[in-house]
Amino acid sequence: MNERDGLHVLPKQQKLPYRVTPGLSAMSQSKWFLHPILIFISSIVAVTLSLILYIYWYVEVSTGLKRVLERANLDPDQVLASQTWMVILVLSILVGIILMSIFIIFVYNQKTFQLYRLQRNFISNFTHELKTPVTSLKLYLETFRKYELTREDQLKYIGYMVQDADRLTYNINRILDLGKIESKTHGGKFVRKDLVQEVGRFYEKNRHLFDGCEIHIHNPTERSFSYLISPALFEILLMNLFTNAIKYNESEVPRLDITFEPKGKGFHIRFEDNGLGIPKSEFRKVFKKFYQIGRSDDMSAKGTGLGLYLVESIARFHKGKMIAESKGSGKGSVFSLILPLKTPGS
Repeated sequence: MNERDGLHVLPKQQKLPYRVTPGLSAMSQSKWFLHPILIFISSIVAVTLSLILYIYWYVEVSTGLKRVLERANLDPDQVLASQTWMVILVLSILVGIILMSIFIIFVYNQKTFQLYRLQRNFISNFTHELKTPVTSLKLYLETFRKYELTREDQLKYIGYMVQDADRLTYNINRILDLGKIESKTHGGKFVRKDLVQEVGRFYEKNRHLFDGCEIHIHNPTERSFSYLISPALFEILLMNLFTNAIKYNESEVPRLDITFEPKGKGFHIRFEDNGLGIPKSEFRKVFKKFYQIGRSDDMSAKGTGLGLYLVESIARFHKGKMIAESKGSGKGSVFSLILPLKTPGS
């Protein structure tokens, strides 16, 4: 544990004790011969061998029958040819359907298991995100109860408590927003706004959250980028992109450059930071629900894996899409919001 101004508090990224659920424990302790991939390959081999053996057996039977027909002075081609190939064709189609079904079941099983691991990771990380500020609040309240503090110390500790309460509120609101967006019950009407001014207003309103950071808004063409948006949802999108740029950043001075660029039939809003960067293989995966860069079962990962999923969902809600780019590890990231010129509801 470390101290913050004389009080013992949990470090922000302290890993909480984790207890493996029985279901996952059983999966992890399964024998190697019960691995889904091995079962899938074995099923494919078994069905293929069955088809080969059946065709071989059928050809042998047909050959014997052909000899019998020749002895009876009958034309074998008229009796056997069409039936033989028809049976082989139908059998091949049926086997193909079986193999496709096995493949679909295998893919579904793998996706289900991956989602289970991501959800388990989310529950662990989200529990950590809630428990840390709650523990900190409890320690400050116990300090208030046990000790006589000067007014200066009281205000200082109250400030820390407000920060912890804000952290709790932020995480709880993120879950509530997710539920509303996925159920399409999020309130608010579309309003036409100039997005350059809207981003500027958001930054001015929340400037205190980004102290010590360099944030610049660029509009090289000096055009007005008017678009129909849901202000509440657009603010959630901006908050997540701003927060990620600062949170996943090890630079002495975190920087975020926001650039408005007209392109083709739409326009791009680029959010470029000097943070940790993203591997090329992760560009599309980062927008998946619960997904975090690195191992899906890494309990030391930051956050809950919902921020960029919310961003992508809100972009789609506005008929747009998100694209992630990066030059590599430690070279920063670029998240581009691409919106069409034809706005929803226009």
